This record gives sequence, structure tokens and C-alpha cells, in this order.
Amino acid sequence: MLATFLIGLREGLEAALVVGILVAYLRRLGRQDALPRLWAGVGLAIALALGIGAVLTFGAYELTFAAQELIGGGLSLLAVAMVTWMIFWMQRAGRTMKATLEGGIDRALTVGGLWALIAIGFVSVAREGIETTLLLWSMVQSFGDAPSALLGALLGLIAAVIIGWLISRGAVRLDLRRFFAWTGGFLVIVAAGVLAYSLMDLQEAGALPGPFTAAAPIDAVTGGVAVGWAGFPFGWAFDVSATIAPGGPLAAILQATVGFMPAMTWLQVIAWTLYILVVGSLYIRGLRSRRPSKPQAPAEPQLATTSPSQQGAA
Repeated sequence: MLATFLIGLREGLEAALVVGILVAYLRRLGRQDALPRLWAGVGLAIALALGIGAVLTFGAYELTFAAQELIGGGLSLLAVAMVTWMIFWMQRAGRTMKATLEGGIDRALTVGGLWALIAIGFVSVAREGIETTLLLWSMVQSFGDAPSALLGALLGLIAAVIIGWLISRGAVRLDLRRFFAWTGGFLVIVAAGVLAYSLMDLQEAGALPGPFTAAAPIDAVTGGVAVGWAGFPFGWAFDVSATIAPGGPLAAILQATVGFMPAMTWLQVIAWTLYILVVGSLYIRGLRSRRPSKPQAPAEPQLATTSPSQQGAA
């Protein structure tokens, strides 16, 4: 619930700030008459996100187990790709977002088309909505506790709307740069966990070699799939299910925060580690590059000096 709350809060606040910028700019221009068209686009984007969530939730029951796992793994990979792209897009375009959105409004008003403003509202929110839907759906599939996860996401979205409204009214001051920096780092870890879970789905579907396929190394003593170094590369990296119950609260907290599961395959561990190392290092490098450089001290004025010969010449 905590993990999905934070995701709903971050993604919802991102969308709320975008809509707030667009609404404030239209009001500053005195074009309140264009607000219904903007809200129509926002409503369509929300409806699209809810529709995708409904299809993902209720549309796969007639499929075979392997097909469901294959679709689930593929959609989770898509969610990881979208989240990764959004993390770096926000890091790069956060400073110019306001100017870009206002420029889009200017062009829409100049053209004067009804669909132009609807499209701006739709695109501005649909990107966040689809990304959030895919990510939450993947996390719900991995957690197995849909009511708590969905409640956390709903509370996060509600909190985001309230905070966004208070910010637009000037009632709350929030260091958005720091907020998005910390939540972006949290999303990197969450995305790594979703990536690991997607690989488990694909291994269970037989699309990737793993403990559920003929490629799994067998332990000669137990007759089961090998665990540890003996199971490299297509067996289990570890299995601590006897210590940490897969359905217990500790397992849920670890999976929601760092993507840990009591039993993970070698492909999962390798993918999780590489994602954290590569994406995490690039993200930290981007944060460091955005830090404002220290202002240089003004150069001391130099006194003009003249040599004795120059003085004589004068």
C-alpha cells in the first residue's frame, strides 16, 4: 500500500502540476472560455487510463496460464520502459516544462481549433495515466493483494490532487526539485523490481529459460532445481521461503521497496542488479549535472600602473 501510494502521489502530482500550469495560463490570458475544452481532454485521458486498467484486469481470464504470463511479462517490460523514459524525461525537461506547455497553448489558441486544446489536455495527462496504470497493474500482479495496492494508489492520487490545488493557490510551498529527485530514485528501485517480476512471468510462460523449463539445472541430491551457484544461470539464485514467507508482511514490504522476492532466479537477480547499476548511476549523474554551480567571486579591480619611463614620456 505504501509503495503504490508513493507512485500515485508522484505521478498524480506530476499530472496535477501540468494541468495547473495550463489552467493558470489560460486564466492569465483571459480565455476562461477555453477551459471546458482543456478539461474535456483531461477527462478523455483519465477515461483512457481507466479503460486500459479495466482491460488488463478483466480481459485475460479466458487465456491459458502461459498466455497470461506472457502478456503480463510483456506489459511489465513496457511499464519498465515507460517509467525509465519518464524518469529521465522529467530530469531533463523539468526546467522548461512550463514554457513548453504555454507555447503549446499559444499555438492552439492561434490555430483556434477545438481539437487542439482537447489534444493538449489529453496528451498532457494521458502519458502519466497510461504509465501509472501499467506500473500499478504490474505491481498488483506481483503483490497479489489488489485491494490494498489499489487503495494506496487511490489515496496517493487524491493527495496529489489536493497538494497540486494547494500549490496553485499558494497555500503550500513544496520543493518540487527535491521531491521529484527523491521519488525518481524510488521509481528506479521500483522499476528494477517490476523488471525482475516480468522476467519471472516470461520464465513461467517458457519464453525465457529458467527453473520451469528443460534448461533448468537439476540438483543430483534433491532431484529439484538447483539453488545457488549450482543453479547458475537458469536455476534459482536463492530460496529463503522457509525464513521469509512469500505471502507474509515482510516479503510484501521488501518486494514493494527493493523488489526482493523470497525465491528469485539468476536471470532476475542479474537483471535487477544491472538495472540498478546502469539506470541508477545515470540518474545520479543527471542529478549532479543539474546542481547549480557556485557563483564565482567577482574579480578584484586591477589598478593601472605606469612605469617611470611612461610617466616621463607623459
